[in-house]
Amino acid sequence: MNHFLEVILFQPQIPQNCGNIVRTCAVTGTKLTLVAPLGFSISDRWLKRAGLDYWEGVEVNVVDNLESYLLEEELPFTFFSSKAKKSYWQATYRPKTRLIFGSETTGLPATLLERFPEASVKIPMLEDQRCLNLATSVGIGLYEAIRQVTSLPNSPAEGDL
Repeated sequence: MNHFLEVILFQPQIPQNCGNIVRTCAVTGTKLTLVAPLGFSISDRWLKRAGLDYWEGVEVNVVDNLESYLLEEELPFTFFSSKAKKSYWQATYRPKTRLIFGSETTGLPATLLERFPEASVKIPMLEDQRCLNLATSVGIGLYEAIRQVTSLPNSPAEGDL
């Protein structure tokens, strides 16, 4: 499996969202990292049900500290936040980019968004509307990153995801 991109979920709360994201990661060859604490057990039956048999095809890691994890390796990363100024369409994604999404209830920590403002993007939505579902947001962001990365010279062909 080719892990040329990585999805990171910061303290996810809803097992069905995580299960759906596992499915998306499975069909795209994307690594998934979960930042603790989680709002569920990864052995939760609803989580397994939502991810069906896709869990075995995805590299899933659990880490305790997002900032430490990001600084371990010098890999590019992008925060997806409704508080960001620029659209995810304006971002440039490269191989090994880490796509980071916040908790369904609290989003990403303001300290991280303030420390790395150039790394923050949003998915445009109508004003005064609630945010998109987390699994939907991951799908939108991940497929844009895949579109950009696979159009680079020497990148995997579309069928090789």
